[in-house]
Amino acid sequence: MAEEMQEAAGAEEAAVARELAEAFLSEEPNEAVFGAPRAGPGLWASLIRIIAPTTGQTFEIHRLEQNYAAYCLSLVKFMNQGDQLFLIVGVAKDFQLNPRVSTGGFLYTYKVNAECTSLELVHKTILDEVPLAICPYQGRVLIGVGRMLRLYDMGKKKLLRKCENKHIPNAVVSINAIGQRIYVSDVQESVYAVRYKRQENQLIVFADDTHPRWITTTCVLDYDTVATADKFGNIAVIRLASGINDDVDEDPTGNKALWDRGLLNGASQKADTAACFHVGETVMSLQKATLIPGGSESLVYTTLSGTVGVLVPFTSHEDHDFFQHLEMHMRSEHPPLCGRDHLSFRSYYYPVKNVIDGDLCEQFNSIEPAKQKSISGDLERTPSEVSKKLEDVRTRYAF
Repeated sequence: MAEEMQEAAGAEEAAVARELAEAFLSEEPNEAVFGAPRAGPGLWASLIRIIAPTTGQTFEIHRLEQNYAAYCLSLVKFMNQGDQLFLIVGVAKDFQLNPRVSTGGFLYTYKVNAECTSLELVHKTILDEVPLAICPYQGRVLIGVGRMLRLYDMGKKKLLRKCENKHIPNAVVSINAIGQRIYVSDVQESVYAVRYKRQENQLIVFADDTHPRWITTTCVLDYDTVATADKFGNIAVIRLASGINDDVDEDPTGNKALWDRGLLNGASQKADTAACFHVGETVMSLQKATLIPGGSESLVYTTLSGTVGVLVPFTSHEDHDFFQHLEMHMRSEHPPLCGRDHLSFRSYYYPVKNVIDGDLCEQFNSIEPAKQKSISGDLERTPSEVSKKLEDVRTRYAF
């Protein structure tokens, strides 16, 4: 900016412009007002910090080298190392986001002490791509290196690659393991269900999704079900059908699943979409949690702009039927201020499925009494009973 000021100045103003440019360069901007200076493309500064979450006390800080960006980390126990905990950190070198350019990556392996207050660097493993996801798996570690899913074991001088799968199309951004199954998320092609076959030492994709989803985060709900969120503000619950077969005995060689390219050139078996809902904001975190002591589990999500929301399961058909009818009446009796159709908004990318909009139902309490009476009359209840029902669902799960 200082150079531009000097170039733009004419011959008469050159001296003044030079003084202004020098003052401009020597001035230290107040970070509290202007924020920290922004780094250029490919410039990074990263550190690993151990803190006590209850007190905020910092036990140890490890600063990484210039232009090294820490992207993911996970605590891992290796089968050949007993109960010793290791921290694996995925690091990208000279990483530029757009266009996507990198000169490779590293896996830093740290030994964690018994009190979890200090780290000791054991070794670095050089990678040819950027590691974006790490997940412990049966005494080893699964790592998403670019578009490859790899299984690593502990070695003396570096992590040892045991096997890999190259069938993920773009980039692995999230890995979740539950029992024998591994759910791997691609950055723009939704979730892949993978099985590790120990005898053949192969990672095999046995099922995938029919819809492309730009995944930001995933959360495993049970052995067959995974909740996903994407960059465009959708939350979807994907379920593997009960008939899906991932059994090793069915195909001992593993070749069938490797070469049997099914529908849409993907895996031979497909997952079903159990539920889908457009939140309208980019969801950055999904977690299955119990928010009140002794309460039921719910799916909590947080968004880029700071919203904390909860998706709660219906426990009875009667409740589901009641809220479905209430939502239907609210759509017609209380349309949005700007005239946008509620159903078309919630179905912006994919048709809304098996999710009822609690925000819309909650607006029942704020509409005029005459409309409240007419809606509750259609539901064969009084307005106070409808309000009580809304409150019951809220207190059962959240607050």
